[in-house]
Amino acid sequence: MIALPGVSPRGAWHVWQRNFTVYRKTWRMNILPNFFEPVVYLVAMGIGLGALINRRIEGFDYLTYIAPGLLTASAMNGGTFETTYNVFVKMHFARTYEAITATPVNLEDAMLGELLWGTTRGTIYGTAFALVLAALGLVASPTAVFVLPLIVITAWLFAAVGLLYTSFIRIIDMYSYYYTIWLTPLFLFSGIFFPVSTLPPWAATAAWFTPLFHCVNAIRAVVLGTWRLGNWVDVAWMVGVASLCTLVSVGRVRRALWR
Repeated sequence: MIALPGVSPRGAWHVWQRNFTVYRKTWRMNILPNFFEPVVYLVAMGIGLGALINRRIEGFDYLTYIAPGLLTASAMNGGTFETTYNVFVKMHFARTYEAITATPVNLEDAMLGELLWGTTRGTIYGTAFALVLAALGLVASPTAVFVLPLIVITAWLFAAVGLLYTSFIRIIDMYSYYYTIWLTPLFLFSGIFFPVSTLPPWAATAAWFTPLFHCVNAIRAVVLGTWRLGNWVDVAWMVGVASLCTLVSVGRVRRALWR
């Protein structure tokens, strides 16, 4: 996470602690939709559809190929939900930030704390999914031990993108556009279920400019042991976009809250 001018890490930490305290009481209910959706896809696509696919993809059977992509989606879901619906409800319905800013914690501190918590929540889901893959024997290389930093960056990236979107909208119904027109196409066309190279050239080029494409590339390379020099470009892209979205979103939220 980058340093932000005028933002107190201590204040952000207190907001993170508040969210963690609440989550300890509700995690059993909250973990179900975001964590088990990729698990369902793993079973349906990997075992169901995978049984009909005879050829290997990039040297791996279909189930092994899609598993790292679904791990990435799990981290994406955790980071996204926290800074979209949850932040919006706190902002416009629960008035949580009005209470928080009555303390020495300012709104920018609170937003950084929300980003830290969104990153944490995405990391929890991604790590749990990675353990599931390991238990199922779907980790193809010892380099998979290095997947945790990539899970963290993925969760941070999508938490920051989600917060940026939240800073622009005024009604909660606008999230239907975010999830349907933005996240669903990313999920389907960023290389989770098939190589992006099979798409038409214009679509493959467009995919390169989307965040999930780079996250899937990097995490798949680590889990399957196919890391190449080009994967460092994926990591640089992820960190650069996450940093930019963090800077812009934290600065914009004050206008979003009191406009």
